[in-house]
Amino acid sequence: MKRSRLHWALIAGTAAAVGVGAALGMRALTELVDATLPDARGIASFNRPGTITLLSTNGKVIQKLGPATREKVKPGAMPPTVAEAFIAAEDRRFYQHDGVDGWGIARAIVTNVRQGSVREGASTITQQLARTVFLSQDRTITRKLKEAALAMKLERQLSKQQILEQYLNYVYLGSGAYGVADAAWIYFSKTPEQLTVPEAAMIAGLPPAPSIYSALVNPDLAKERRSIVLDRMAQAGFISTSEADLGRNSPLGLKPATPKYFNSSAPYFTTWIAQELPKFLTPEQLEVGGVKVRTSLNLDWQKKAQQVIRANAPFDTEGAMVSIDPSNGLVRVMVGGKDFSKSQFNRTILALRSPGSTFKLFPYAAAIDRGMKPETKVFDAQRCWNGYCPKNFGNKYYGNISLADALKNSLNTVAVQLQDIVGFDAVIDIANNFNIGTERPLGKYYPMAIGAYEQTILDMTAAYAGMANRGLYFTPSPFEEIRGPKNELLWSRRLSGSPGKRAVDSDVADTMNWMLQRVVTGGTGIAAKLDDRQVAGKTGTSENTRDLWFIGSIPQLTTGVWFGYDDDRSTKSTSGEAAWTWKQFMLQIKDEIPGRAFPDKPKTKRKVRLAVDPKTIAKPPKTKPEQKEKGKGEPDAAQPTVGTDQPRPTPVAAPARQKPYLWRNSNPDRNIRPGRRWARD
Repeated sequence: MKRSRLHWALIAGTAAAVGVGAALGMRALTELVDATLPDARGIASFNRPGTITLLSTNGKVIQKLGPATREKVKPGAMPPTVAEAFIAAEDRRFYQHDGVDGWGIARAIVTNVRQGSVREGASTITQQLARTVFLSQDRTITRKLKEAALAMKLERQLSKQQILEQYLNYVYLGSGAYGVADAAWIYFSKTPEQLTVPEAAMIAGLPPAPSIYSALVNPDLAKERRSIVLDRMAQAGFISTSEADLGRNSPLGLKPATPKYFNSSAPYFTTWIAQELPKFLTPEQLEVGGVKVRTSLNLDWQKKAQQVIRANAPFDTEGAMVSIDPSNGLVRVMVGGKDFSKSQFNRTILALRSPGSTFKLFPYAAAIDRGMKPETKVFDAQRCWNGYCPKNFGNKYYGNISLADALKNSLNTVAVQLQDIVGFDAVIDIANNFNIGTERPLGKYYPMAIGAYEQTILDMTAAYAGMANRGLYFTPSPFEEIRGPKNELLWSRRLSGSPGKRAVDSDVADTMNWMLQRVVTGGTGIAAKLDDRQVAGKTGTSENTRDLWFIGSIPQLTTGVWFGYDDDRSTKSTSGEAAWTWKQFMLQIKDEIPGRAFPDKPKTKRKVRLAVDPKTIAKPPKTKPEQKEKGKGEPDAAQPTVGTDQPRPTPVAAPARQKPYLWRNSNPDRNIRPGRRWARD
């Protein structure tokens, strides 16, 4: 019986419906599976666990930590020879399959059976990328199924060109190389576009076993792999047979190089970052990685500062420098020593050194805060306080002298006298307000006024920065902002940073900055004078010239310079060397900073709050100065023939010293008592 047209139409309609239903079912199944898989479009933000990128203030890379791709080839810039080498080596049907290559799987099985061993893999480039970015390296059926599903999703969401470029930027290629750009540099000191065909082939042969096939580990195996890749490139028509033969017989031509950004451009600074970062991020955030830290460092200034310290350190002393933005506490420069490769000890944050006369900032500020003025007269004479007898440089005493001139000439006797007038508590309170003596308490002993208590270079520079900022102190910080693996903001100074702390009133700070300017224009800091800028600064020298300091400010930048020996030997020099070095640094960078003046000296009068009658402080002492336990002073000089700054006196006996010089004097009071020698001068 002939079937009617209607019958056949019904059959056709049913078949079509089944086909459409199957297609819709497959689509629904695909969408259902896709929903359980990561979004492939997020692959561009992939970061390996534990990776941290440190950036300078203008976005330049200082260092990359962890298993990071240190340099990527930009989209559209991958050299064809490199791409062809990897396609021939890893996935010759890359442009024909949809993420999983059935023919490739069959071919690999046949090849491996014939060879009696696993000689050829079946994972496509897309599968390898999916595994690298989204999955573990576990060899389980579940992981392989997820890998295949992800590969097909990648093919639906990204173009072949995007997949290939991402793969070539992330694939591990041995010897710490993550991506083609890293490998080109590590093996040949080249960029990808500079690679020859044999070099590209050698790199393309690495993915199956990068640690084994690395030419830096097994050059013979690397040559064998290179030959295989060259043959496949010829078979695919990417190169001629003669090119393959020529490449096969050529030497490897290795020229190894350290991975880019593996070493820090500012190693002393990044050691501080490593110490500070866990205070802002959780262990989980650090472990996940993909963290980008925009730091406070000006990389150009950092390089100039390092060169200046090396060039100007007197004799073979060590040197250090810190620059801080007074308006926010951001550290722009940190040089912890002359040569990080020889000594990793960061002297800016770890070395406890006598600040010498730079500590006079605090007794003078306390005196101004209690109503004394720069013009207030004191009587400078040789005298003692409970057996402690400081001396001025050259045994020179001025009689009646103003506070401003006493600071300009760095008179030790006046600094101790001011401490006696205002009281220990007043000086300690002012110092504590600038974070000096908060971790290592200051004791109530007369030598404190001229630097008896050791401080770090960073802390002292930050205190001067607070004074330059009109008395508003900021804790020094290396961070502008921190972002996570998806560029999300984890911390920002502008949003979460400290608002600063009022350490002294602005009129006190303005008065101090006016007096500190006179130190530079005609006093012990004259070697730091800049012709076109106001500079407020102070020199400092410890006993026997063991420490040479200068801390100077223009309104927008405070920089501290220190020279000395780690073993406390005498430098046989003067703090004028530190002042001169400060100037050499500032001459190189000052044109990048707009000219600005310090506020004028205040005219308002403060209420006098002194422990003695201000009318008596300009009169000589009634008793003769005691002669026992006199101290020996050393100069703070702008140059060898100029200067009158003094360190603290020499006590009697020295306690045993411990090395290395990291955390000595955890209890400073133990070492600074009348009649005992200090742990460091």
